[in-house]
Amino acid sequence: MTQPVQVGTVLIGAESPRMAQVLALQSEPYLKHWSVIRTLDGFTLDDKIHAARWNFFFLAGEVKATFFGAVGMTKVREALERIVRKVKQRNFNCLEVTGIVSKRFLGIPYVTVSAHSRHIQESCQLDSVEQRRNSRQDAEWAGD
Repeated sequence: MTQPVQVGTVLIGAESPRMAQVLALQSEPYLKHWSVIRTLDGFTLDDKIHAARWNFFFLAGEVKATFFGAVGMTKVREALERIVRKVKQRNFNCLEVTGIVSKRFLGIPYVTVSAHSRHIQESCQLDSVEQRRNSRQDAEWAGD
């Protein structure tokens, strides 16, 4: 069973075979072509990636999705699906949940889920959009 998503949870897109071999990340399927990395938050994952002499980029620009009602696994999952659709064209291979905030407006409860794009790669210079797109497509093809 998939662990509940919370602040600090990192989702990873389709991993390249090389990344999977070098980093040996344990993950569980969560969304189509996206998995939840088990037992590691962003900081711990960053340490593991740097120990393997790879890089873990944090991208500015928080992405948010809001829904009405109380916090629940299904609603958070739907919000993350919307966030993934928003950031898909950027072709980053990770997403870190940075906020799940419950509020009320005129007595109506709502929740905002926020996340930042992250990217794991061997090079210390961030790949271009085209390079990232090709890497993602290759990894998805290898995983299907």
